[in-house]
Amino acid sequence: MKKLFDFFFSIFLIIIFLPLIILISIIVFILDFNNPFYVAERVGKNFKMFKMIKFRSMIINADKNKVFSTKSDDERITIIGKYLRRFKLDELPQLFNILFGHMSFVGPRPNVKFEVDMYHDYEKDLLKIKPGITDLASIVFYDEAEILKNSNDPNKDYGLLIRPWKSQLGIYYVNNNNLILDIKIIFFTILNFFNRQYVLKSISKIISKKTSDEKLSEICLRKKRLNEI
Repeated sequence: MKKLFDFFFSIFLIIIFLPLIILISIIVFILDFNNPFYVAERVGKNFKMFKMIKFRSMIINADKNKVFSTKSDDERITIIGKYLRRFKLDELPQLFNILFGHMSFVGPRPNVKFEVDMYHDYEKDLLKIKPGITDLASIVFYDEAEILKNSNDPNKDYGLLIRPWKSQLGIYYVNNNNLILDIKIIFFTILNFFNRQYVLKSISKIISKKTSDEKLSEICLRKKRLNEI
């Protein structure tokens, strides 16, 4: 059922958003006369590598120093890239990844091999299913770049402050995913732009119903400052 949903819904959205995809491609190209797309290898289901497609929101070869975590004040982000990232428009080309079967609409975000190689054993379960454009962790940590703002080592701070919680939320999804939850997550992803507090409370309730981990449910509310783990 999920496979069919991903296939037909991706075709529908590609048709709807194709004019916007073309427009953004032209704008990004005109601004610096370079490839408007960022194509990079990511680790997918069962540790299989695939090429993820995004709109390029950073300068060419931005990841040459292997700084994969991005802070909001990152000098590598282009002018248009700031707006693409803010409204998640840089993710639109991943509709083609879904159409080709590399990704799903909902699932743990795909990671670079550099990060996957550092996974703890429990985190490897994240690769039991296809990665997705959005998931619970992506919504809860929508402001990830702001959390990392002013960081001298974004990779390290991401690993200490954000990754442990995102991994736990990802594992929750792996163990509890179904079409109804997927539809809720897609709805929450859109609603998050308009009523973030309601969305965070809703996610916290979903987590609390299925797990005894009160700390994780509390983190989903994002009311307290994140501490290093």
